[in-house]
Amino acid sequence: MDFSWVGKYWPLLLSGAWQTIALLVISVCCGFVLAIGLAFAQVSGGRMTRILARGYCTFFRGTPLLIQLWLLYYGVGSLLPMVPGLRQSFLWPVLREGFFFAAVSFTLNYAAYEAEVLRGALLGVPKGELEAGRAFGMSRFTLARRIWLPRAIRAALPTIAGEVVMQLKATPLAFTVTVMDLYAVAYKVRQDTLLVYEPLFVVTIFISSSPPSLPAASVSSRRRCRCADSLLRSSHERYSYSGRWHEPRIAAAGR
Repeated sequence: MDFSWVGKYWPLLLSGAWQTIALLVISVCCGFVLAIGLAFAQVSGGRMTRILARGYCTFFRGTPLLIQLWLLYYGVGSLLPMVPGLRQSFLWPVLREGFFFAAVSFTLNYAAYEAEVLRGALLGVPKGELEAGRAFGMSRFTLARRIWLPRAIRAALPTIAGEVVMQLKATPLAFTVTVMDLYAVAYKVRQDTLLVYEPLFVVTIFISSSPPSLPAASVSSRRRCRCADSLLRSSHERYSYSGRWHEPRIAAAGR
């Protein structure tokens, strides 16, 4: 394999890595905030709110991310220049770039998946804890902020970490809307040098060794270890509990 091209293209590689990380951070942070609202809308909202939230999640989870990206970039993007005064506004340098549409598309898609994860986690919180919070006089907002949401996030943390990794793997789709991310740099290197495997190998190494990929495995392993410890502790407590109750029976039978 020939990696002599790295010395020439390393500024582009760094720029592409920055674009990839920026897309990931924006879509995950904004999408998670939107997912919290969608999850609560499905769990504790009114009938119309639940229908709208479920329809949103069904649409974005049921259609390919690439199609959503193209609908935004080629559909909505072609209509924006027709808005009066938009080209002369300070927003136009942002709205004309493919990065904006990629970030919006990734955010909406990520929010739909995370909303379903959080919905299941919210429904899995024991009702006794919520009733205890209400007994203390907590309002609905305080109960959700201090008990319901933290318990749900803690239970769904391994799944959330996995979704972040999947989001990182989806970022190369931004290349199709003129975003110069890491995969776009690899494509340019392939066109310039006629090398196919080496640029893709660099992209693979970056994605597999990036920080979001490492915590996912560690969180899952810690979660499994914590579950195993709790199972061992509960079985030990049951054994001790049964032993304390059987000892008097044995003594009584001896008398």
